[in-house]
Amino acid sequence: MAIESTVSAPLAWPRRHVGKLILLVCVVLWLVYVAPHSPVFKALLQWSPALAVGFGQNILISLVAIGLGSLLGLLVGALALSPLRLLRLPARIWVQIFRNAPWLVLIYFTTYVFPFEIHIGSAYVSFPDWVKVTLGLALPASANVAEIFRGAIASIPSTQWEAARSLAFTRGQIFRSIILPQCFKRMLPPWMNLYAVITMGTALASLVGVHDVIDTAQIASNTVNMTGFTVVIYLSLLVLFFAYCYPISRLTQRLERRYAFY
Repeated sequence: MAIESTVSAPLAWPRRHVGKLILLVCVVLWLVYVAPHSPVFKALLQWSPALAVGFGQNILISLVAIGLGSLLGLLVGALALSPLRLLRLPARIWVQIFRNAPWLVLIYFTTYVFPFEIHIGSAYVSFPDWVKVTLGLALPASANVAEIFRGAIASIPSTQWEAARSLAFTRGQIFRSIILPQCFKRMLPPWMNLYAVITMGTALASLVGVHDVIDTAQIASNTVNMTGFTVVIYLSLLVLFFAYCYPISRLTQRLERRYAFY
């Protein structure tokens, strides 16, 4: 039986991936022989640099939003674990409000609440729309990060707290030396998944006038004015977001398996 398993194992790989191989060959053949003669493909090539710049704006918004949201979320999560009710209650209210609020409503809220420019002394500093969208996405990100942090703390077995107290560790020493190193490992997979979700949420930025990849695609579609091009360009946006978020999702799954028992 052992010999049969070793013989059949190498044959299983092509059977699993034969569909992917056929699809890849078809795509390559289409790109080589059909696409160069298509006016839709030529128009897509002309607009590709603009789409890349617009997608870079989406990535910038997502990175700044997850950065601000993580810093604020860790602070809110720490306050939510405080033994003082005066600190714990506002943190929990923050989490409940921004975790359950629609993202589009928050984006519109930050867009119209914050001014177009800030007066600092005798100078006026512009407050661009993409920064407002970033703040609108950072608010729900902070609530989710706070909840991720709280869940990571709660997942630590109580025996570790008891063992640390028996060794005369203070509460701060327990957090710094024992609890937090384990929490960051457990927080990493859901944090990365949250970042992927926020990246997809940046597609809402075009609704408030941000010149991102969605806005660029709309301009390109109206300029070229071909139905086939409209379908292809929005399919290209789907491929862009998928190509950026899918590796993050796969890495998240790998990290979940790696830290499942730690």
